[in-house]
Order: sequence, then C-alpha cells, then structure tokens
Amino acid sequence: MSPDAINQKLVDQYTEIARLAGGLAHEIKNPLSTIRLNMELLAEDFRDGDAPRERRAMRKIDLVQQECQRLQDLLDGFLDFAKLRQLKIEPTDLNAQVRQVLDFFRPKAEEDRIEIVDYLSSDLATVLIDRKSFHGALLNLVLNAQQAMPDGGQLLIRTYNTAHGVALDLIDTGCGMDVEAQTHAFDAFYSTKRGGSGLGLATTRKIVEAHGGQIALQSEVGRGTWFTISLPVPRRLPGDGVRLALPAS
Repeated sequence: MSPDAINQKLVDQYTEIARLAGGLAHEIKNPLSTIRLNMELLAEDFRDGDAPRERRAMRKIDLVQQECQRLQDLLDGFLDFAKLRQLKIEPTDLNAQVRQVLDFFRPKAEEDRIEIVDYLSSDLATVLIDRKSFHGALLNLVLNAQQAMPDGGQLLIRTYNTAHGVALDLIDTGCGMDVEAQTHAFDAFYSTKRGGSGLGLATTRKIVEAHGGQIALQSEVGRGTWFTISLPVPRRLPGDGVRLALPAS
C-alpha cells in the first residue's frame, strides 16, 4: 500500500471516529435534557422551603444543575469542534474583521478595566477567509485574553504584511502560561481554568489551519501571552465565494 493510500485510510478512520463521537455526544444530550428539566421541577418544589431538610435538598439540586450546565457546555463545545463545516471563502479585509470583534468586546473590556490598543496596518493585503468562522476564532482569542486578566490590563492587537502574507498579533498583559501550558495550549480538552472545556484554542487552531494559516504563541508567567496568526495572501482574488470543507481533525 502506498504512503498516500495509508494516509487516506488513516484520515477515513479518524473521520469515522469523529462521526461516531459526535453521534455519541448527541445521544448524551437527550437524557441530559431530561435530567435538567426534572431538576428544574424539583427546584420549584424546594425553593421556598424553610425547613433544614428542604434547604439541604435545594443546595444539592443547585449543585446538580451546575454540573448539568457544565456538561451541556462541554458537549456543545465538542460538537462545535468536531463537526464538518462548509467554509465560504471570500476576499476579506482582515482589519474589518478585527474591528467587528473589538466592537463586540469593548463594553466587556471597559467593565473589566481592560485597555484595548490596536495598530491595524493601513495597507494590509486582502485575505481569503470564511468570515463567520474566522470571527469565532478571533473572539476565542480575545476571550482567552480577558480570562487571563481578571484584574484588568492591556490587550494589544496589530496587523501587518509579511513576506508570505499577512499576520495578526494579539498580546495581553495577563497571568501568562508556564512551559507545560504552552506545550498543550492547542490540545483539545486541555485547560488550566477551573471548569474550562479546553476546546477554545483547539478550535481556533483548527479554523486558522483550515484557511492555510498558522497560529503560534509565546508566553511568560506573570507577564502575558502573545498569539500570532499568519495567513497566506492569494495571487489573484476569485470573483465568487469558494466553498471548502473544514476538516474534523
């Protein structure tokens, strides 16, 4: 069997595993919905009770509801990560995409005392991206920075042309990552945050790589984290959107 045939077989096997895992996640969601509904009904029965037994029961119900919500979030994140998407690739101004994300995030940044600084190149080359999925990738990075700065800080975003395309830097002054966290930052289900799904950065990398780009990070504990997204620039721009499949791996 040729190397290409072996690689294709491995891709097919992984795709089948991803399909089965997605089906299993959907099957889990059905009984989970039933559990959540019944816990809500129980909460209604015990919420106004004053007896010690009723208060203890209500605390246990609250705990189960919290864990059900955590499981729901994990399943939703996994299904979003695993599913096969159709990407509508279009000529896009990356600066406009950045501004949309920052405009959405700005009220929360002000609330959390995070200063946003942007240096967006005025002559940035046009890129080919799926605007919806790339918006999600950028938002993941911005929210990751927010979580790293619970006491406030600064978030710097800049875009610039490179020898091979364009690049976007996102730099925060947050808590930073140690070497182990940096090594596994893009691994699915790896998280240093309590209750985190560990799928945000994994999904971001998947989206960036589906666009032919790369994402890298540098970090230092106590000083912050620096993400860089590099994207290729097409030699010619298509007239219409091109649809591509975002791989499940």
